[in-house]
Amino acid sequence: MAKAETVVIAALGDSLTHGYGVAQGAGFVPQLEAWLIAQGHDVKLQNAGVSGDTTQGGLSRVGWTLGPDVDAMIVSLGGNDALRGIDPAVSKANLAGIVEAGKAADVDVMLIGVQAPMNFGADYKQDFDGMYGALAEDYNLTLAPDFFAAIRDLPEDQLRALMQPDGIHPNADGVAAIVPVLGPYVAEMLGQMQE
Repeated sequence: MAKAETVVIAALGDSLTHGYGVAQGAGFVPQLEAWLIAQGHDVKLQNAGVSGDTTQGGLSRVGWTLGPDVDAMIVSLGGNDALRGIDPAVSKANLAGIVEAGKAADVDVMLIGVQAPMNFGADYKQDFDGMYGALAEDYNLTLAPDFFAAIRDLPEDQLRALMQPDGIHPNADGVAAIVPVLGPYVAEMLGQMQE
């Protein structure tokens, strides 16, 4: 039986994807790649995370992210949009553009949602948080609803131990807690690609 080709996955995102503030091998992308390989997946992840990036930034660089060797793309953007109070309709349109670029390149796309803080009120948060599910439904995508699902509801002292001093970015231990919760969604996308 012929050996299947390694699946190349581009991770398009912001500082959470890039691995801001953690050692090179301890960020989200290398830890996720190691987790998937440990689960028996033949994958190579490309880190297309840029700290500070918005959905608009992601849309502007999705073209060069989708190189000829890319088979799938994880999109984790929106956190910086929420911190800046960008209209969720604008963020959603940008994400839709990214997804459509992936589809046009015949690349499977998975979304990772982030949740808006309450800074701009409950209506903003509802609209923002809801856009990921709406996009996943519109485009039939695998969706991990919340990047921070693994640690969001921990007691304050435990959460602090997994975060960098800025309270926004996970440290290496935080990433290690997040990856096993997000990894199965990536595995689900990989399974659908083989069908």
